[in-house]
Amino acid sequence: MTAATQAEDTDDAEARPGYGEGREALLRAAVKVVACGGLRKLTYRAVAAEAGVTHGLVAHHFGSRDTLLEQALGWCVRRSIETSSLVPASGRLEDFAATLADVIATDPDLQAFQYELKLESRRRPELRRHLDTLYDAYRAAVREALACFAVSEDMAEIVFAALEGLVFHQTTSGDPRPTEQGIEALRRLLAAHRAQ
Repeated sequence: MTAATQAEDTDDAEARPGYGEGREALLRAAVKVVACGGLRKLTYRAVAAEAGVTHGLVAHHFGSRDTLLEQALGWCVRRSIETSSLVPASGRLEDFAATLADVIATDPDLQAFQYELKLESRRRPELRRHLDTLYDAYRAAVREALACFAVSEDMAEIVFAALEGLVFHQTTSGDPRPTEQGIEALRRLLAAHRAQ
């Protein structure tokens, strides 16, 4: 075996998921494929190539493209909510959504995947129920975070809409500064609302 062949084998082994990591690697790969190429590029082969596995493994884990899509969306929701930490550890309103811009910058594909599905749901109404579930989970997370500060549900809905706009802007532009500035403005708005 030549040194070049050994290096290729090592690179392939490093690209492949380890035992027990396959399902998560496939979900992450599906998100990446859709984020980079749109929903039309989502195939077993594309996901398998991105994950570094055979396409049969994708079929084995998910059975259908729709199941893969549904589970990738669920994975995105859980991951986004877990990492966004809207509720500050400090318990202070001044720290609300402090890490949001960093979360988006760390994994913009996660957000792009969700927006791709949102747009596709206009053409494919069967996707809407999945997107409704996604947005219900996000709304609930925002309401829960703001309940700590005695913010009404109506105001929480406005904050959700503002956060959604900030996330979309940063996802499409790559610039975290408007997100950080927008969150600071939201905190001032919430402080004024609470003072009333």
